[in-house]
Amino acid sequence: MKNSLIALSRDALGSLRDLTPIVLVIGVFQIWVIKQPVSGFVSLIFGALLVLAGLTFFIFGLRLALFPIGENLAHSLAKKGSAFWLFAFAFVLGFGTTIAEPALLAVAAEAAAVAVDAGAIAATDEAKANYALGLRLVVALSVGVALLIGVSRILANWSLPVMIIGGYILVVLATTIAPSEIVGVAYDSGGVTTSTVTVPLVTALGVGLASSLKGRNAMTDGFGLIAFASLTPILFVLLYGTILEWI
Repeated sequence: MKNSLIALSRDALGSLRDLTPIVLVIGVFQIWVIKQPVSGFVSLIFGALLVLAGLTFFIFGLRLALFPIGENLAHSLAKKGSAFWLFAFAFVLGFGTTIAEPALLAVAAEAAAVAVDAGAIAATDEAKANYALGLRLVVALSVGVALLIGVSRILANWSLPVMIIGGYILVVLATTIAPSEIVGVAYDSGGVTTSTVTVPLVTALGVGLASSLKGRNAMTDGFGLIAFASLTPILFVLLYGTILEWI
């Protein structure tokens, strides 16, 4: 119990350290640049404290449970020698963590509203909901595929730089044929996957898998999955927008 409280205190100090520069920058611009009084000061302070507490408990929970679970499952599946269940776990992990990602929910909803303004979809709630859901499913599917590729790379010891460069060449080619209104959404979709939910679990999968394989190094071979998880959503969303335009 004592060790848990010490770890929680350290996470709280770390969260405070990370949030302080953001608060200072906003305060400086509010006071010296915009030069407007801060309304609802008490509410702002209370909200900042809630953010601090939420971030602290979230990081503490990830380190306490989710990160070890991901690493142990990858380690156990690799030792068991079941490629099917290892790949199934990787895909479900990528798909499940991404489909529920709050940042992706926000981006998908905003993209649906922009699509209405651009005339790409009908201006109805059902059309916007379907468009947002389709975008979320495409991004989640792409992250699942990314983890399959990443796990295959670790198992086969493929070159990470070559695969990343090849992936971005495909992204550039897809950008040239994709409709202009989907390009920005696609590139932002690659960013929303690198969140506080997806990153720890995906990293745990790679490190756990690499550390359990003979001849692999957890530091050099266990990382790189996040790069795939950021790249594939861009490519998939570009293709998704292109297919919708053709239909």
